[in-house]
Amino acid sequence: MKKVSDFVGKYMAVIVLVIAALALFVPASCLWIQTSWVNYLLMIVMFGMGLTLKPSDFVVVFKRPKDVIIGCVAQFTLMPIIAFLLGKGFGLEAGLLAGVILVGTCPGGTSSNVITYLSKGDVALSVGMTSVNTLLAPFLTPAITYLLLRTSVTVDVISMFTSIIKVVIVPILLGFVINKFFGKFVSKALDILPVVSVVAITLIVAAVVSHNSSKILETGLVVFAVVILHNVLGYALGYLLGRILKLPLSKKKALSIEIGMQNSGLATSLAGSAFPDLAMATVPGAIFSVWHNISGAILANIFRKMEEKESGKKDAAA
Repeated sequence: MKKVSDFVGKYMAVIVLVIAALALFVPASCLWIQTSWVNYLLMIVMFGMGLTLKPSDFVVVFKRPKDVIIGCVAQFTLMPIIAFLLGKGFGLEAGLLAGVILVGTCPGGTSSNVITYLSKGDVALSVGMTSVNTLLAPFLTPAITYLLLRTSVTVDVISMFTSIIKVVIVPILLGFVINKFFGKFVSKALDILPVVSVVAITLIVAAVVSHNSSKILETGLVVFAVVILHNVLGYALGYLLGRILKLPLSKKKALSIEIGMQNSGLATSLAGSAFPDLAMATVPGAIFSVWHNISGAILANIFRKMEEKESGKKDAAA
């Protein structure tokens, strides 16, 4: 099972891309996956995240509060602002604009921790930022979404708040508690978690893309351009912020990845409840889910090369 898990983790981006392409161009192949399953699938992913969390993962919050605060403030300011500017700049219609901004106001995704690890970045900081951002999401995601969209569309803030509590917070806390009291049993099942998470994420993407394939194709390249720019600018500004603050390379990597990679599955899930009259609001989250896994894998390779280059310089200086 560990070999299967490693394979799935290594080729996650390719798997998600292939299924997304199939759902987009041959939607009938994936229409059996109902959009009503999205919330439950996301709950499985969040429960899996909770199972991997330990009290020690939160130590970084108290030992290095400054680093975590920087990450949290950047997460809930840079990505929403980038989303708003791109949405308005490209003249997106109301549904797509709402979807893009919703992606921007969501916390970082669990994928950011994996990509940080592959990048040889500060994993403890990444996990700390993701955990704190996720706990803040029930309050900040609805509030920031409302502030940015109140003049454009109606935002159901209460529905967003309750959805995040139900779909994200409760499963994570449940997983955390089970890991706390049944850690030995959980440790034996950890090898299968990446497989379960990738299957759940792939099904979410397949459901949303297949049921909205015609709408996605109708939008042309504009929404793809916005999603890609949103993600890449998040990486770039996160890394730039790290340079401005003169953080070490490992922290710059963690900050860049945490800010650029969003919990787009949550954005897709929330779009249905927050904007029931805007069918296109689910599209940006679905596209982001596919793209950020591809870009994250590419960024991990770039960051690893930077690490090797910096290590080479230190060895030469020694």
